Amino acid sequence: METLGSTSVICSDKTGTLTRDEMTVRRVWVAGRTWDVEGSGYEPAGRFLVDGVATAPTPELEQFLEAAILASDAQLREGDNGWLVTGDPTEAALVVAALKAGIDREALNAVAPRIQEIPFTSETKRMTTLHRTVDGTAAFTKGAPEMVIPDCRTRIGADGDVPLDNDARSELLGLARSFAEDALRVLAVSMKQDAELSTAQHGTTLLGLVGMIDPPRPEAREAIALCERAGIRPVMITGDHPLTAEAVARELGLLRHGRVAVGADLDAMDDDRLNREVGGIDVYARVSPAHKLRVVTALQAGHHIVAMTGDGVNDAPALKKADIGVAMGLTGTDVTKEAADMTLTDDNFASIVAAVEEGRGVFDNIKKYLMYLLSSNIGEIGLMVGAVLAGLPLPLTAVQILYVNLATDGLPALALAVDPAEPDLMSRRPRSGRTGIFTRPVVTLMAAGGAWSTIMNLGLFVWLLNTGRSLQQAMAMVFVTLVLIELLKAYNFRSDRHSAFTRPLANKWLNLAVLWEAALLAAMIYVPPLQQALGTFPLSVTDWATAIGLALTVTPVLELVKWMVRRGWFGEGAAASPVPVGPRSD
Repeated sequence: METLGSTSVICSDKTGTLTRDEMTVRRVWVAGRTWDVEGSGYEPAGRFLVDGVATAPTPELEQFLEAAILASDAQLREGDNGWLVTGDPTEAALVVAALKAGIDREALNAVAPRIQEIPFTSETKRMTTLHRTVDGTAAFTKGAPEMVIPDCRTRIGADGDVPLDNDARSELLGLARSFAEDALRVLAVSMKQDAELSTAQHGTTLLGLVGMIDPPRPEAREAIALCERAGIRPVMITGDHPLTAEAVARELGLLRHGRVAVGADLDAMDDDRLNREVGGIDVYARVSPAHKLRVVTALQAGHHIVAMTGDGVNDAPALKKADIGVAMGLTGTDVTKEAADMTLTDDNFASIVAAVEEGRGVFDNIKKYLMYLLSSNIGEIGLMVGAVLAGLPLPLTAVQILYVNLATDGLPALALAVDPAEPDLMSRRPRSGRTGIFTRPVVTLMAAGGAWSTIMNLGLFVWLLNTGRSLQQAMAMVFVTLVLIELLKAYNFRSDRHSAFTRPLANKWLNLAVLWEAALLAAMIYVPPLQQALGTFPLSVTDWATAIGLALTVTPVLELVKWMVRRGWFGEGAAASPVPVGPRSD
């Protein structure tokens, strides 16, 4: 969790993480005609439109939809709370579109059973299934247009098959790009009669193109804006078409500072060039798991702390390489979850950003806890050592020291461990992975608090002895003053940069702890059995006023140190300010 808080780059998949993972067919091109499809989600209700007019599906459109669902594995069923999908959402969208046209998947599988298949891979970006039909063995392929169309010899037309030459293929690829520019995920579907497994994907007939939309998550845009303020670079890595990825990235506000790169671009770069250019790339499209690993490695070479999402088996190396591997809980494989450092139960990008915020809060609270305890110990040790060096009696008994360490310091320290996050927590630059808790501002603040406590208490002890107070009275006064200083320090150490007067009572647990410790302190002073145990005596109003007055002086001292920190006197004051998102130089 602490490492997650220092994340400077989040590499995220698009589908399901930045989008809703609810694919819906919006547009179909078949036999030279473009169809618009009504409806949203997985409910199989909606019309097919041509130029805005509802039109009954043609045989060519039905053939296209039949081929698409034969080459798919997703299942759709109606549940108590709506329609439920088993399998890939993209395939589910095709099944839903077929149902809108009155095509039932189960009935189709009964007359054309699957006998063989060539599964989808990140390299081939297509899937082919072979089926036994009345006309022999037929192969059906769906996949990325740039992978399917070059292997097509013909396409179906209203009056029969139309031969494809290079110019025709280029036009079809241009049509696919126009779909992608509208933020549609585009697939091409083809078929081949009398097919064999070895040649099923070659010499095929193009049946059509389909464009599907996966709406961006509303919360993802807000999370990306939060990353912008927090100095965290969100990077999209997807296997989708680059135009689709770019359109979605712009809609989410992700593509602002960099550019889009595809897998082929990465293949053309050696590692040194990629290390130089990775800071200027915000979107990676048409990439393989091997590309993801190279991207993570290049970002780490630039001293970034990288969080990486993944769901497939092939993503495991990249997840292992990343500083924080994030597996998808809904769609991720068991291998992916085993390789990852954390698992998202909702596959939501906003959850990653929320985890980063939580990690920053955890680190801050560990720092507050240690600053408080160590500064308190510095004050106690300084007091005892100073008295010895000055030839004075010990100002505290062993029981009093034990009480301060166990009782007074314990509950406030625990309360600081659950302190509410500071208002600017997600407006700071990510902490460098090479920077620990004890930075110069933190050490200076602890030392100043401890030194001032030493000076005040030692000076008080000497003054009391010189004014004729007994040793027991002087020790009791020092004990009370030390406890009060420690309680005030707890509020001052709620931040190493912000004033103690910023939301001073925001930590209810700290308020309760201080009230409890103050009540115990009064009991130690006025309850006879406790007086005897700790060697105290009842204080007068003047004594209390003196102790409280001296204790209050620690606040302006620490406020002065924080003021100096904010102005960079110790070299790290800029850490409190927002920074632009971009390549890190440290």
